[in-house]
Amino acid sequence: MIERFLTSTLTDAVDHSPAVVLLGPRQVGKTTLAMEVGQRRGARYLDLESEADRSKLSQPELYLRDHQERLLILDEIHRAPGLFPVLRGLIDEGRRNGRRAGMYLLLGSASLDMLKQSGETLAGRVAYLDLAPFHVLETGGQHADQLWVQGGFPDSFLAGSSGRSLRWRQDFIRTYLERDIPQLGPRIAAETLRRFWVMLAHQQGSPLNAAQLAGNLGVDAKAIARYLDLLVDLMLVRRLPSWHTNVGKRLVKSPRIMIRDSGLAHALLGITDKEALLAHPVVGQSWECFVIENLLNCAGPVGQGYYYRTSGGAEIDLLLSWPDGALWAIEIKRSMAPKVQRGFHEACADLAPVKKYVVYPGWERYPLGLGIEAISLEELAGEVFRFGEQYHSNALG
Repeated sequence: MIERFLTSTLTDAVDHSPAVVLLGPRQVGKTTLAMEVGQRRGARYLDLESEADRSKLSQPELYLRDHQERLLILDEIHRAPGLFPVLRGLIDEGRRNGRRAGMYLLLGSASLDMLKQSGETLAGRVAYLDLAPFHVLETGGQHADQLWVQGGFPDSFLAGSSGRSLRWRQDFIRTYLERDIPQLGPRIAAETLRRFWVMLAHQQGSPLNAAQLAGNLGVDAKAIARYLDLLVDLMLVRRLPSWHTNVGKRLVKSPRIMIRDSGLAHALLGITDKEALLAHPVVGQSWECFVIENLLNCAGPVGQGYYYRTSGGAEIDLLLSWPDGALWAIEIKRSMAPKVQRGFHEACADLAPVKKYVVYPGWERYPLGLGIEAISLEELAGEVFRFGEQYHSNALG
């Protein structure tokens, strides 16, 4: 089993908070991770998609009160939003009795309604963690191309062949469209949402053009905003915001839109393997978005990601902003002999980042001049992860 880097963070959150909500897309490994952490504590597990387990909660307060002695893992918590007020009462009762941590671990897809209700009901009592698909530090840099092509969902990455991996991702997309999304509440035609998702895959990493998407899909801009909000909320799509500082220049302000898992993007485009990907027009943007997603996952919640682009051509693919205000400028090139373009130099002159990198597919780290380093994805991901962990540790005292 591939060790998840979130394990220690989740363990710490359970040790210091009465309730922890672990969010992530379907099949990303939330249950496996929760069971690993819970096993050390003799945790009890309930799957709220199971009719038998749901029936145990027909009188939720009675059942939960009878099982307060150890950690309780509630999977697919979005299926029972009415539990949150009960949990609040039991958490407050536990606090009065001296138990201030390790009561509930709640797993679910990132539903807006669930986040809103849990945030309002359990305010001050809950910690939130996001679990993304595998990143390059978890799988190892030697598997970076496989991770790029097949994506980081465990069943896709570990499928054993590109054909089985592709079939899994195609089934995953169909299940989300036809079963999971309707269960979460929105009433959107599956075929309409599929077409929208495919359009995003074709425009992977481009600034959002809602008017163009609306025209192509035959809907209005409000519908596009609703579809996009849904996919972002489910942690399937990322909005990468534009850096918004005042530098006295006209900035491109629309967010860049990217499908977070590269394997899903490739499945939506019908890309079967690496050879097909290398021949596809989306290859450059796919690699760039893959690198961005990996670095942001490794940075964790303390590193905020942006891009920078001016109307004059100054551009930074990824701008990492840290809590102390430091900026890291990252350019992404799919070339074994990367060259820094004039636009990157101009953008760095505008923003004065403390570190400047060019990520490329090679392994050697070497200077490119003017304080810029060429670096592999795995090595930069390691630096980003360690930097983020240091901030997180300092914040916890």
